Amino acid sequence: MTARRAVVAGRVQGVGFRFFAARAARDLGVRGWVRNRPDGCVETVAEGAEEAVSLYLDRLRMGPRVARVDSVVIEEVAPQGFADFEVSG
Repeated sequence: MTARRAVVAGRVQGVGFRFFAARAARDLGVRGWVRNRPDGCVETVAEGAEEAVSLYLDRLRMGPRVARVDSVVIEEVAPQGFADFEVSG
């Protein structure tokens, strides 16, 4: 089990990015959450198998078609045992 926190910058709010992330997480069996930040970025915490989390982060780097991802800053965090993947604010 591994966990990563990622902050995605670019044109990532108002383009369905959180729902894109949630769909990717659920497809890959990743648990955690995603939310919009006041600074215009999207923040996510994802945990699961190493390969699944890596694939999830790869999908975030691409984003949905209407998004523009300028950067993804990733850090390792401690797993928290999330039960599912949630979308918030």
